[in-house]
Amino acid sequence: MKKNNQEEEQTEPFDFSSFEESAIAGLQSGQPLFGEGGVLKRLVKHLIEASLEGELDAHLASQRASEIANKRNGRGRSKKLRTDVGEIEIETSRDRLGNFTPQTVGKWEREVGAGFQDQILELYAMGNSVEDIRLHLAKMFGARLSTGAISAVTDRVWGEIKTWQERPLLTLYTLIYLDAIHYKIREEGQVVTKAIYTIYGVDAQGQRDILSIHIGASEGAHQWSLYLEQLKRRGVEDVLFFAVDGLAGFGEAINRIYPQATVQRCIVHMIRTSLIGVQDKDRRAVVRDLKGIYQAAGEKEALQALEAFELKWGKRYRHVSDKWRESWLELTAFLDFGPEIRRMIYTTNAVENVHRQMRKVTKTKGAWCTENALLKQLYLSLQRKRKSWSRNVFKWSTIQQELIELYGDRYLQHVTVE
Repeated sequence: MKKNNQEEEQTEPFDFSSFEESAIAGLQSGQPLFGEGGVLKRLVKHLIEASLEGELDAHLASQRASEIANKRNGRGRSKKLRTDVGEIEIETSRDRLGNFTPQTVGKWEREVGAGFQDQILELYAMGNSVEDIRLHLAKMFGARLSTGAISAVTDRVWGEIKTWQERPLLTLYTLIYLDAIHYKIREEGQVVTKAIYTIYGVDAQGQRDILSIHIGASEGAHQWSLYLEQLKRRGVEDVLFFAVDGLAGFGEAINRIYPQATVQRCIVHMIRTSLIGVQDKDRRAVVRDLKGIYQAAGEKEALQALEAFELKWGKRYRHVSDKWRESWLELTAFLDFGPEIRRMIYTTNAVENVHRQMRKVTKTKGAWCTENALLKQLYLSLQRKRKSWSRNVFKWSTIQQELIELYGDRYLQHVTVE
């Protein structure tokens, strides 16, 4: 006879032998483990319902121990849950007083152990579009999420991005690389080119870190000066070296904000620009003779190599030697230092490697719908690959020894003794 309060109502025992037989038969016939039609859905349904029943039993026992009259009160409405094995439908038991709060599946929850938020962010960080993610979750887990719901998950990183962009920085950085990469973004019905400004630093311990990334108009020295002023507001009082490309006015913009810094123009960039207008048959020889300039023992020897270059190539490629003379101080600044510091500052290749990582996850996109969408994906992809860009500078102990000799307390006061 059925009791009115249904106090003794329990979930029917799970027939494991029957499940095992049907699961094996399903796998042998090509049925998947996960997703729609997965063989594990029935088992997961049982485990979740059994866990909820166990929680309710423990809750009622606790109520009785506290002399609170509470009992089972039949079944609640069934509800659908998204899980790692696909969408399942469960039935839950209720208590008469309605004060039971389950932990396995909360009253308003619709996901169990699926980690969909983490998976969405991981897929987005790998360069997948919102639509790609929606299709993937539907295929793998039977999860029917709208593109709006997926976008809402990615939007939750905005607070994290803002905190990261505004976090306090160290007082001194040994070296800061400055470089920009360009993307196309849809804006007011048109596709425009925007620059991603990347500030990549090396601290007094030799640890690399991306200090910030910004989206702005096409790259310019004035825009860079605004971002450098932000660095100062975030606590960066001193920088020993800046490594930059050949953007006009770059050195002047840096020196206005960090007048003590040494500005080194990227030699690799300079070689590339020097080859503009050089005939194919002469390129290898021109590069070889330019090496004599930037591989010289010091500035005096470098100037002699430039004069030799002019004697050999001056009539045919006068514009090349003129470019080197125009930027001579910034091109040869690294020659005042030892080989390890030279290797660290003579090129912006380090930050260009960061940009190559950005390109890997964005190369399939023609244009971005908004600046925010681009910034979210770049930030997530960079955090996912953090190990690749946050390692220490090679041969740091040798570099540090020279920094101590050259800069004394200006550098030493910022070194942390472990």
